Amino acid sequence: MKLKNWKESDNIVGYVFTSPFILGFLIFTLYPILSSLYYSFTDYNLFDKPNFIGFDNFEKIFTGDPKIMKSFQVTFTYVFGSVPMRLAFALIVAMLLNKAISGIGLYRSAYYLPSLIGGSVAVSIMWSQIFGDKGLLNGFLGLIGIETSTNWIGNPGTALWTLVALSAWQFGSSMLIFLAGLKNIPISYYEAASVDGANAFHRFFKITLPLLSPVILFNLIMQTISAFMTFTPAYIISRGEGGPLDNTLLYSLYLYRQAFQFYDMGYASAMAWVMLIIIGLITLLIFQSSKLWVHYESKGER
Repeated sequence: MKLKNWKESDNIVGYVFTSPFILGFLIFTLYPILSSLYYSFTDYNLFDKPNFIGFDNFEKIFTGDPKIMKSFQVTFTYVFGSVPMRLAFALIVAMLLNKAISGIGLYRSAYYLPSLIGGSVAVSIMWSQIFGDKGLLNGFLGLIGIETSTNWIGNPGTALWTLVALSAWQFGSSMLIFLAGLKNIPISYYEAASVDGANAFHRFFKITLPLLSPVILFNLIMQTISAFMTFTPAYIISRGEGGPLDNTLLYSLYLYRQAFQFYDMGYASAMAWVMLIIIGLITLLIFQSSKLWVHYESKGER
């Protein structure tokens, strides 16, 4: 009897300590998700009572809104441009920092710092100054004899790629994960390969990449999802308009404009669910493709 009472008391304590998370999840996550699903089938405008309109919002996304097609194009260009570049930089730097040299911890901290502040408003403003017509980039080009007054952010052909560059600059979190994966690869593998005459190129493609492939898969999925949700840099640099000529109109920015500038919350909710489905399908595709290129050492298969 005493044991039973003790267990019940222990359970109550557990519920008390987990209740803040449970309440937070129900109020700030589950309720908004279900609300947005309901509003996606209405004409809700934040001020009037929502009226059920069926699939009209979803039909408008695919047939009645030419601007959303532009936002899809911009978003997919951004994702497929920024994610590989960020992962490539992260892996290269991780391999350089995977050395037992003096002060290596300081270098790791320095390379990780941009990821701590990279998504902030301040850094987005700084980035707009760097790529302005009188910015740091043009000043550097002038020093090496290339005179230009190009406003890289105001140029439709280069505006989106400034956002891609900002994303690539924020490779710190991926770098740390790669670094942890590299440290789990036994040094004996490299020593044995060197004895057999393998050069650095062969060691990288035959040892490092296969054994690091599960980590690459994790980083690829996380960074892809993160890239689809990018909002702050596009909003700050384009002043909330997605310019020039909608070339920085990321899907998340267009969704925000529909919800809080045009007050079409029903349509914005439908857009959010469409993006959720797209991200889910792409994530599933990555998982399915991983059977062909991810190597799990414990199973000895790809």
